[in-house]
Amino acid sequence: MSRRITIHVVDTPARLRAFVRVPYRLYRDNKYWVPPMINDELAALNKATNPALDFCDMRMWILRRGRHTIGRIAAIVNHQWIAKNNGRLCGRLSRYDCIDDIAASRLLFTTAEAWLRRQGMHEVEGPLGFTNLDHQGVLIEGFDRMPSVGSEYSMPYYHTHFEREGYTKVIDWLEFRITFPTELPEKSLRVANGIAERYNLHCRSFTTKTELKQEAPRIFTLFNDAFSRLFGAYPFPEKLMRFYIDKYMPILQPRYVKIVEDSEGQLAGFIIALPSLSRAMQRAQGKLWPLGWWHIMQALRHPTEIDLLLTGVRPELQRMGIAALLMNELWQTAQTDGVRFVETTGMLEDNHVALQMWKSFDHEQHKRKRCYGKRLTL
Repeated sequence: MSRRITIHVVDTPARLRAFVRVPYRLYRDNKYWVPPMINDELAALNKATNPALDFCDMRMWILRRGRHTIGRIAAIVNHQWIAKNNGRLCGRLSRYDCIDDIAASRLLFTTAEAWLRRQGMHEVEGPLGFTNLDHQGVLIEGFDRMPSVGSEYSMPYYHTHFEREGYTKVIDWLEFRITFPTELPEKSLRVANGIAERYNLHCRSFTTKTELKQEAPRIFTLFNDAFSRLFGAYPFPEKLMRFYIDKYMPILQPRYVKIVEDSEGQLAGFIIALPSLSRAMQRAQGKLWPLGWWHIMQALRHPTEIDLLLTGVRPELQRMGIAALLMNELWQTAQTDGVRFVETTGMLEDNHVALQMWKSFDHEQHKRKRCYGKRLTL
């Protein structure tokens, strides 16, 4: 059998499935990696099902040694992101996975970079996905911790692959583990009540998915306002908002979604958490059938910890303490359910307002992900 390394464009359904399955092979003995659902990944990479591909150009490659697939990479030209950044010609690398082999990793990087140059790109950043709700960042700290389903896990050597090819840090995301107290400090309650009274705010919780689905467009509109100024983000078109609503609505638990409204009934902020699915997803191994659905439903019905997926506050209100008010509301639900631990997704290291959310709780910054960048020589 040949041991020569070859690279192949993903241009058939079989190669697309091989592309999606690469991390399942590489991480099969890793107890911290959380497998995504295979069908979700296939849908995200299909122009017929992912509206992001209406404004993104993408090329994918798989790497083989003989008959074994040993690596993958995708390159993306996101025209919405370029337009938001005043025409800055910066492409993206995405979904990088590879064995720890210099020749193999170099072939992936050089192939993707060459394609981006042909598309007219002067720079490249990554790992980044189509949106800030897609795969982003390579892990550089926290290899002995399991991520939430909304985050990433990477092999400890991945970041050295980027640095060896001349990539340097652009920005980091920080992740936290929070321990909820059995009782909130009197000061926290007093501050939260004071914020609500001073600004005439009130919190709302949900009991049914019908209620939550009715509010979903309003939440995503605020999401656009709150996040589109951050690194890697841009305003979602309507079709893309609907794509993510349809993707996440089946697993969201209404009681773990909270919103704050002002005196006129306008949405001021939201927080979206979810019973942790990480161990259930490990047991499911990327498939709902035959037993994946059962593991996921058990995790949703009997939470032992929760994942904090998103928190958003109207930009003009972000220094009023609304995020703290939302966290207190989430604590009350967690306390009722006997949940004490919260895993966050990545928060940009320069998003100082968001990072202040944890100051009232026992917290540990235990993971760090990085986006790298590089100039593309013409």
